[in-house]
Amino acid sequence: MYPNTDLHIAGRWRAGGDRQTLDVLNPATGDVIGACAVATTADLDEALDAAARAYPLWRAVAPFERAKRMRKAADLLRERAEDIARILTMEQGKPLPEARMETLSAADIIDWFAEEGKRAYGRVIPARADGVLQAVVKEPVGPVACFTPWNFPINQAVRKISAALCTGCTVILKGPEDTPASSAALVQAFLDAGIPGDALSLVYGDPGAISSYLIPHPVIRKISFTGSTAVGKKLAALAGEHMKRATMELGGHAPAIVFGDADVEKAVAVLAPSKYRNAGQVCVSPTRFLVHDSVFDRFVEGFTAFAKSAKVGDGLEADTKMGPLVHGRRLDAIEALSADAEASGATLRAGGKRIGNRGNFFEPTVFTEVPLTARIMNEEPFGPVAAINRFSDDDEAFAEANRLPYGLAAYAYTRSTARAARVSSGVESGMISINHHGLALPETPFGGVKDSGYGSEGGPEALDAYLVTKFVTQANF
Repeated sequence: MYPNTDLHIAGRWRAGGDRQTLDVLNPATGDVIGACAVATTADLDEALDAAARAYPLWRAVAPFERAKRMRKAADLLRERAEDIARILTMEQGKPLPEARMETLSAADIIDWFAEEGKRAYGRVIPARADGVLQAVVKEPVGPVACFTPWNFPINQAVRKISAALCTGCTVILKGPEDTPASSAALVQAFLDAGIPGDALSLVYGDPGAISSYLIPHPVIRKISFTGSTAVGKKLAALAGEHMKRATMELGGHAPAIVFGDADVEKAVAVLAPSKYRNAGQVCVSPTRFLVHDSVFDRFVEGFTAFAKSAKVGDGLEADTKMGPLVHGRRLDAIEALSADAEASGATLRAGGKRIGNRGNFFEPTVFTEVPLTARIMNEEPFGPVAAINRFSDDDEAFAEANRLPYGLAAYAYTRSTARAARVSSGVESGMISINHHGLALPETPFGGVKDSGYGSEGGPEALDAYLVTKFVTQANF
């Protein structure tokens, strides 16, 4: 049931030039379930030629026509959602309902960008002299190289592809080798909907080699990267060296502040499932929980009960609430972070260890009273481990929320409008959600500040990086 994954270059699916492949593992079992083709430099050159060849043709297609094809791609995703979701769960591990939701939400993202692409308006500027017309025109930036991760292999890719295509850009997508087939299914939906084969290529292979080749190449005019801060800084530097536009959606370490006047039960009901969604492998996952002394015990009791009750297992099993981590390296990393937290003096309330010796399963874990010197309080955990600390006054909570160089997402729970206003203005984060979890909708901005990157992957702001602003002034003779 799991397909091997080829490259898509210049309108056809094919193996890499040297026939090299990488094994794809099921993270729930550790078994090899398929193979992923690896691109050579010659393959990348062919993809670059295709993107350059297609660009003047695709940009000339009317935005209204582009939107029609994209809307058809969204409909195809919905029709194929069950099959794609199963593939996604097999290669990534997340429970089937989460995989289904990712696939269906990708269709909504395509629909939204299809419509927004019709509205990439310029403007007319009133002139100072008679007979002069001053216009601002929005034009596509050109061929784009996109780099996407394994944690949301459909939803991270679809934002980049959709923003590029709706503005008239062509795309080379470097997909994730751990989860290649779901990305390929997304690309296939676009192609079946009428996106020209030259306009959308999909490649896999060594991430460093592919990025170091594509980013400096003169055909590529913009890059979009989702991944770790460490890698993002290197790619941003490379893009800057060659004066390429870049959108960087990088790591986070999201604070979640629960004030003394909060609805504690609601906070637990929203934050706990958010923490363990996709086994915590979510860039906007709440990771540092800052809870007021007066409600600390209630919050910890409710949160810990959720963690202990969550069924961990194969994502294809109907009652699974949390699947495995994507690969053994992630499992080792989470085990090391947990061991360090305990060694640092944190109190283990739930979990803390691997489950079995088959697959990449780790218990939903809760630590409290975690010293700030522990690694988990300073490094993005990217796994099912929650660190819950107490605070006694608001200034203390705000200081901790802003202590780290990350600034992607933040959360707060309070009944006070004054506190909510202070959170919205005082927490250094690109996205803040108060009293609910309201991030990552197609129509809303998605991006961070500080070491969490720059630019947006959502909302009208996402189109800006794919458009060039041209000023035209004309006098009538």
